[in-house]
Amino acid sequence: MAEIGPFSRPVRVDAIPKDGLQQVIEASETERDALAKLTGLEAVRGLTGTFTLSRDGRGTIEVRGEVRAEVTQTCIVSLDPFDCRPRRDGRCAFCSAGRRAPCPPPIVEPSRRLTPQWRERGTIPPDPIVDGKIDLGALAVEFMILGLDPYPRKPGVDFADPSPENDGTKTG
Repeated sequence: MAEIGPFSRPVRVDAIPKDGLQQVIEASETERDALAKLTGLEAVRGLTGTFTLSRDGRGTIEVRGEVRAEVTQTCIVSLDPFDCRPRRDGRCAFCSAGRRAPCPPPIVEPSRRLTPQWRERGTIPPDPIVDGKIDLGALAVEFMILGLDPYPRKPGVDFADPSPENDGTKTG
């Protein structure tokens, strides 16, 4: 998980009840301005995360969440700013940093290579719980970034290869 940045909402793991905890977080204007600068976005006008934290009984905390944002990106074709509303659902797990992650043991594939089962299932191992806390703000920022189009294109803008006669070079 990302280091503590401009949007931090730590939750103490020992404060999570046995039946789970729901948290709704929202970035302030100052936090959104800092996030825009950090992420290279033109603007972040809204960032809200809704999270459910639950215990699995083996010392792992599962976090499920939905993050919604209102941002202004720059079109890669026209370089014009445009507004978009990324939304990202996600799920991840956390376990104590001093504890071995409750990942399944490695298995032997037919090729005789050792491969962790979590790779086979398409999941990742739990993140560490640092100082007894999980930072939902950092998690919300990660979800927001994952929800952004890495090659943003303003609606209605198409890319066309330049024709040789319009490329600015003179021939013959």
